[in-house]
Amino acid sequence: MFEQELNKYWKTVVDTIQDGIMIVDTKGTIVSVNRAFETITGHSITEIIGKPCTILNCNACELVRGNIGKGPHWCGLFKKGKLRMQKCVMTRKNGDHIHVVKNASVLLDSKGNITGAVETITDITDLIEKETQIETFRRELEAEDRFHGILGTSAPMQQVFNMITNASESDAPVIIFGESGTGKELVARAIHKSGPRKTKPYVKVSCAALNESLLESELFGHVKGAYTGAFQSRTGRFEAAHKGDIFLDEIGDLPLSTQVKLLRVLEEKIIERVGDHRPIRIDVRIITATNKDLKQLVDQGVFREDFYYRINVLPIWIPPLRERTGDIQLLAESFFQRICLKSEKRIQGITNEALDFMIQYPWPGNVRELKSTLEYAFVACQGSMIGPEHLPPNILHMENPHKTSEPSSVGLDEIKKQRLIDALQQSGGNQSEAARILGISRTSVWSQIKKYGIKPARELAG
Repeated sequence: MFEQELNKYWKTVVDTIQDGIMIVDTKGTIVSVNRAFETITGHSITEIIGKPCTILNCNACELVRGNIGKGPHWCGLFKKGKLRMQKCVMTRKNGDHIHVVKNASVLLDSKGNITGAVETITDITDLIEKETQIETFRRELEAEDRFHGILGTSAPMQQVFNMITNASESDAPVIIFGESGTGKELVARAIHKSGPRKTKPYVKVSCAALNESLLESELFGHVKGAYTGAFQSRTGRFEAAHKGDIFLDEIGDLPLSTQVKLLRVLEEKIIERVGDHRPIRIDVRIITATNKDLKQLVDQGVFREDFYYRINVLPIWIPPLRERTGDIQLLAESFFQRICLKSEKRIQGITNEALDFMIQYPWPGNVRELKSTLEYAFVACQGSMIGPEHLPPNILHMENPHKTSEPSSVGLDEIKKQRLIDALQQSGGNQSEAARILGISRTSVWSQIKKYGIKPARELAG
């Protein structure tokens, strides 16, 4: 009785399984499939039953058949009896390729004769795509155009890379000049990683993030009871960086009183904790950075001249992004690949039109702004490619990126309208096909036609 009940519900059990199941006879004719098989392959039960299993165009099966000689065992499965964890690529009904893992076994009657075979398929397309993305990212990290995490093939950046190499071989103080967002901290880290101190500590301090009293304690440490709230002694950043490098970011915001004490550190290689007069000898190379004109600050009396010359031994100037436009596409594609790894969206790339806008834009926020722009575009894009209309408004509303004698202002609506016209012309006026080209719904196409007052599709097609 139990066996009869089990047979009764067996179809429900099979259709509940998420893996595709296919049963074939000895000639390879499909005699049964479950619902998951329909979902994975795109073939419905009514149209697939009675068809040869070769309709799936499995590349692994082709390889097996190619090695099988003449005889009744036309398929390797019927000769081997089973198949385990075979990775292969199949073709869906719509022509798309899917990556699957197959398991299969022959079916035997009560006398041990082969009556057919059963095969299960697991769709691993998403997993393969992620592996491909990770491999692409790994190759990108190892690419020749990357220097210790810094991207750039332009001449100005090659000069920066040469200076990093030279500075890393010295213990002299290094100062990095550059606008906000140019990557000064990346350069500081590259200097540390390139030099003999690379296995020792690397400590960063933002001089603008702390007030004067806290900054001194942060840099040099303090002893218990040095000031209200100093309940225990604390090691400062300079002690923590002993034998390594310390990076003082935004050095132009350093108070004059702290500049005096740092000058002593540079000259004597000793520090004193706040509330203590015992000198502590340190061995630290100082790397500083600023986006300000320190010479101008010296003239204004807010930056000590002796301290300026003491830290300005090995200066490195990082060019703004507008002065190395040859690196913009490289940077944009790198950020795109990084975002792809964290996103579920299947965006394939960036259009040439969007890259034109990026190359012509002046980038006041430099590389940091470019990264934010790609993140914005990734959210805005609902299709397969990032186009100009997915860029932030401040980029779209600049002068026309195409170099013409008369610059003009290009708005988002104008770009959307032209792209829709192009898609309608390309599709012969078919709104559904235009929607597919643009990666939007047919309703959106219809709404935009009304909004922009576009001529009837048949006129555009003509």
